[in-house]
Amino acid sequence: MKHTISELEDIASQVRRDVLRMVHAVQSGHPGASLGCADFFTALYFEVLNHNTKFSMDGLGEDLFFLSNGHISAVWYSVLARSGYFEVNELATFRKLNTRLQGHPTTHEHLPGVRIASGSLGQGLSVAIGAALTKKLNRDNNLVYCLLGDGELQEGQNWEALMFAPHHKVDNLIASIDYNGQQIDGPTEKVLSLENLQAKFESFGWHVITSDGNDMAAITKALHYAKSLTGKGKPILNLMSTQMGFGVDFMVGTHKWHGTPPSDAQLDNALGQLKETAGDY
Repeated sequence: MKHTISELEDIASQVRRDVLRMVHAVQSGHPGASLGCADFFTALYFEVLNHNTKFSMDGLGEDLFFLSNGHISAVWYSVLARSGYFEVNELATFRKLNTRLQGHPTTHEHLPGVRIASGSLGQGLSVAIGAALTKKLNRDNNLVYCLLGDGELQEGQNWEALMFAPHHKVDNLIASIDYNGQQIDGPTEKVLSLENLQAKFESFGWHVITSDGNDMAAITKALHYAKSLTGKGKPILNLMSTQMGFGVDFMVGTHKWHGTPPSDAQLDNALGQLKETAGDY
C-alpha cells in the first residue's frame, strides 16, 4: 500500500475541509455529494489509480478517470491538487471569474487531470467506454475508471452504454455509482425510482460488486478487488453506497445540501468536525 488507511482518512478529512471552504467562499457549488465521495476520490487517487501528475491528454501508459456527475467538481479539484496536479492554493479560485476551476469541469482552461467537460449528465460512461476501447486498440493494459451519480441514471444514454459495454467485452473498465439515494429535487425513490440497480446491471452482463463508500478500508478494498476482476470479459460496476454530506452531522443524508453552500456559522460548525491534516489552502 502507498498509504495506511489512517493516512488516507486524514487526506479525506482535509479534502472535505477544502470542499466546504471552496463552496462557502463563493456561496455556490455542490457540497453534499462532494463530501459523500471524498473517501472514494482519496482511495482512488492516492492508492489505486496508476496515474501521472505530469499530465498528458492522451493518457497513454496510465489509468484514466472520468467524472460524469461533474457538479461535484469541488471534491475532484481538491484531490487533483492534493495529489500534485496543480498548486493547492489554486483551490481559492474555485468558481471565480477566469478560473481554471469552473463549477463543472471543462477542458478549454487546460486544467491538468481533466480530459472531458462534464456535468451535462448521462454522458460520462459513454466517454469512458470509448477510452477503454481505445486502450485496447493501442495495446495499453491500463484501466479506465468513471464515476456516475445515481440520479444521473435517469438519463437514457446511460442504458445504451450499459448494453454496449458487455456486448463488446469492455473488460478494462471500472464504473462506480455514487449510490446515495438523493438528487436535487429529493430522494431518487420519489423523483424516479431506480429499483434494483445490482440486478439491472447484472442482467445487462456487468460484473457487479457492492461497497461502503464512506468506509475508507472498505472502499479501498473494493477498488482493489474491482481491479482483480478486469480482463475477464465483463465490465465492472462498483455499486457504492454513500451518504450525501458525510462527515458533517447537519448535512448527512438529505438532498437539501445537494447545491446549497454553508453560511459563515455553518462553515465554522462543519470545520470543527473535520480534522485539518495537511494545511488549509
